[in-house]
Amino acid sequence: MNVLARMLPVRRPDLSVDERLQATDVKVHFEGVRAVDGVDLTLERGEILGLIGPNGAGKTTLVNALSGFQPTTAGRVAIGGADVTGWPPHRLARRGLSRTFQNIRLFPFLSVRENVEASAAATGMRRREASRWTRELLERFLLGGKGEMDARSLPYGDERRLGIARALATRPRFLLLDEPAAGLNEAESVELGRSLREIHESFGCGLLVIEHDMHVIMTLCDRVQVLDYGKTIAVGTPAEIRRDPAVLTAYLGTESVEGAGDAPD
Repeated sequence: MNVLARMLPVRRPDLSVDERLQATDVKVHFEGVRAVDGVDLTLERGEILGLIGPNGAGKTTLVNALSGFQPTTAGRVAIGGADVTGWPPHRLARRGLSRTFQNIRLFPFLSVRENVEASAAATGMRRREASRWTRELLERFLLGGKGEMDARSLPYGDERRLGIARALATRPRFLLLDEPAAGLNEAESVELGRSLREIHESFGCGLLVIEHDMHVIMTLCDRVQVLDYGKTIAVGTPAEIRRDPAVLTAYLGTESVEGAGDAPD
């Protein structure tokens, strides 16, 4: 997907204004289970933030809360300094926040084109503009010749690309990706990491990436935040996270860290 580097428009964030997605003391409790228990998180528009941790650590629940798919028990979510706590997903999309899901959520009986157009239209984009933007995205994600196919007929890799194209159809300032490398082989994961870097640089959007593939995380992200039992146990650069004793104990382990080391892009 390296064609993205040549084709996508560069839209750098304005660093003179508040360009952050920020969670402050966010809590999500389920009948006594503290799935997220007082988490602070900051995503600058100019960075890629990895979110990692063991299964059940609260990663997806936190992203659901940030993106309006899960009510918070307490805490505050802000975009550009404006309080958006409790906003529904469609309203957050208009504010510049979009996401993908680990279990790909496409409209299976709609065409590939209609899947992307629906996302663009949901932000209030006019029909002609949504149609033009959809054609452009499908070409960029190597789906131009498959626009009239039913989404349910796509192979797995194309489904992943369509999910990201659909999220980008809203022209987000912040894109949250829930395990984008799930089900991909090693070569596909490496290529995904390159593609996500190109998307970040070309669209000018901040990326938050939940991922278990440590090669993707350690070679892609500017910072990494680690959750365990609903709490943040570490935040730092990939190099700092690889050496953090609490992270080694809770999640990575020595062997995993050595395997994810300073692998080339």
